[in-house]
Amino acid sequence: MIRNIIFDWSGTLVDDLPAVLEASNYVLAQAGKAAMSLDQFRAEFSLPFTGFYDRHTPDVPMPQLEAWFHSRFKEAQHTVVELPHAREFLQFCRTRKLRTFLLSTIHSDHFAVQSRVTGFGAYLDRPYTDVWDKRKKIRDLLAENNLRPEQTLFIGDMEHDIETAHHGGVHSCAVLTGYNTLAQLRAARPGLIVEHLGELRRALEEGDLDFGAAVDRRSSRQKTAAPGLPIPTVGGLIFNRAGEVLMVKTHKWSDKWGIPGGKIQWGETSPAALRREIREETGLKVADIQFVLAQDCVRSKEFYRDAHFILLNYTCRVVGRSEVTLNHEAQAFRWVTLAAAKKLKLNRPTRTLLAAVLKKNTGGHQTSPSRKRHV
Repeated sequence: MIRNIIFDWSGTLVDDLPAVLEASNYVLAQAGKAAMSLDQFRAEFSLPFTGFYDRHTPDVPMPQLEAWFHSRFKEAQHTVVELPHAREFLQFCRTRKLRTFLLSTIHSDHFAVQSRVTGFGAYLDRPYTDVWDKRKKIRDLLAENNLRPEQTLFIGDMEHDIETAHHGGVHSCAVLTGYNTLAQLRAARPGLIVEHLGELRRALEEGDLDFGAAVDRRSSRQKTAAPGLPIPTVGGLIFNRAGEVLMVKTHKWSDKWGIPGGKIQWGETSPAALRREIREETGLKVADIQFVLAQDCVRSKEFYRDAHFILLNYTCRVVGRSEVTLNHEAQAFRWVTLAAAKKLKLNRPTRTLLAAVLKKNTGGHQTSPSRKRHV
């Protein structure tokens, strides 16, 4: 039974990645090094962060690196925001009378600002900040607060967090809202991987705070309408007026590019589900919905958890303006030609869909859904 929760801060409760990337690139520039893209930084950055600096700026003393970083981070941390579902999860901990702790590398000055802005500090029984190597601190945290490891869960977004949990003998959960990719987190072997804290809250509720039961329930997919049955979903390849298609990138699909979509709700037709999912995930309205193909997606290694989806794939066309507003499910989007889309790092189902659409277009010289046929 879980009685205690230890949180990481950055990438778990708040999104500070843009600010950290800006500050880190400032450090690299001061050291005469090339700036990193977001994808490169996520692949390269690791904890303890001294290892990151040793690889990229080995000739610069750590005090100088720290001074550069914190000076720029102070200017950029106004961009730090709370992550979706974080506040609700903290409130859940309060309601269930779980003890809550923070174990983070964040500088105490930055934590003071961010915890005040978000109000998250009020939900934490005791914060441990300025911790360069969490593995060296977790046992002290457990001992100082009389926490039993089997009753304690550590939640983080990086391999180092999972390694820290293993070192302390506590349960571990990885969230896909932060710095490390799905492949990196899987390599660390957490007890559970979730898309976000909202999913973890539901799992703990289903298991009545028994973490083992929560993991078993996720493994057997008991949140579906009937355990073990495939999950019907819809997905749409969306065309704009220029004949470009919308590609979105998500952590839960191994940070690969794909299309918007989601599960069909009870009593909902597939086209209605597609319109709803696209509106929720992108803010777009679509019409001229045309069925392309159905795919079985069984235990895909690209997806963040074990699942069996029946994918109903469509093409459709934007109605009105093509301004995209992403919700929390995707991290980036692009409008690209079909040819350019094919060159992206795509998840397998999207690659299959694109091949079918390109084959159809080649035969019929069609670049977007017909305005005469629609569902």
